[in-house]
Amino acid sequence: MKTDPRLAVVVMAAGKGTRMKDPSMAKVMYPINGKPMIEYVVDLATRLGSSKTVAVVGWQKDSVIDYMQSKGKPVHCVEQSPQLGTGHAVMQAEESLNGFAGDVLVLSGDVPLLSDVTVRRLIQAHRYSKAAATVLTAEVKEPRGYGRILRDKDDAVVGIIEEKDADEAQRNIREINSGIYVFDSGRLFEGLKNITPSNVQKEYYLTDILGYFWSNKWIVRAVVAENEREIQGINTVQQLEEARAVMAGGAG
Repeated sequence: MKTDPRLAVVVMAAGKGTRMKDPSMAKVMYPINGKPMIEYVVDLATRLGSSKTVAVVGWQKDSVIDYMQSKGKPVHCVEQSPQLGTGHAVMQAEESLNGFAGDVLVLSGDVPLLSDVTVRRLIQAHRYSKAAATVLTAEVKEPRGYGRILRDKDDAVVGIIEEKDADEAQRNIREINSGIYVFDSGRLFEGLKNITPSNVQKEYYLTDILGYFWSNKWIVRAVVAENEREIQGINTVQQLEEARAVMAGGAG
């Protein structure tokens, strides 16, 4: 499989999965048709030709590390402790990507249904537009609870507004943030150094980096996934069962 020297992948895989009912298991290790969720994500990175794949682990980290080693997966694991948000997770990968210059694709270890086609479209659009960041989005029937994508007249992304902060018109927007991104590596790590945990939880979020980009007038683009199911994160036992049905060909 051909390696793309301009592509690195960071997989966020530190979460506990409180709603999954089994605190002894790392969330990303829940199996779908015989494979842990994270294996689908790491295999996707490999098929994309990632020159370096970094998994950011935390809760029950040894089970993730041991599994990846046992399967000979080309992934380097780094620990996030304490776990202070998505931005903080990506900060942990910086040392592993020292010297890398290219595009950093940020994936979630609990989003196993992403297709190669969708992610390749995301990367190609990012490179074509020479954006500082490109967000994978989806148009959904019921956007409640998700961050809404705000675009300008040129279709560039100029904001991601969380539901609690949105006005009525913004709440009617059906394009949502998937939490999957491609970043220019230099601007990503510059942005990470310039964000602060201004929220109640004192956590660093990847969306905060975009605020830094916009303040510097750096372009942020978005690509819409053709099937909203692809961006579904697995947060509950029910969602796990739904993903198993999709993978088994039992749905859609």
